Amino acid sequence: MQKELKNKRKNKIIRARRTRVKVAQSGLLRLTVYRSLKHLYLQIIDDSKGITICSASDGELKDVKGKKPVEIAFVLGELIAKKADEKKVNKVVFDRGSYQYHGKVKAIADGARKQGLKF
Repeated sequence: MQKELKNKRKNKIIRARRTRVKVAQSGLLRLTVYRSLKHLYLQIIDDSKGITICSASDGELKDVKGKKPVEIAFVLGELIAKKADEKKVNKVVFDRGSYQYHGKVKAIADGARKQGLKF
């Protein structure tokens, strides 16, 4: 049991690192996704300066009762794109971490693209 958990964590770190290396080579700002069991968190990070430009989470959203998680993720993607536009950020690289590009992660990207954020 312990060995299986260690391997899962190790593989997750390897997947995230593989994604992050590709993102870092681009030299652009990155839009990172973190999924906890209950919430979604997004950040736009400038790696050259080591600062967070803007962030958003589903806790900021008001009327999400009764919506499906994928719909909430889409609205969250739109929110981060609006915040990025206020900070004059129009092009980023999507850093999905170790998460697969489907479901909520894909909905975030689609919502951000709809508001004009370019990947």
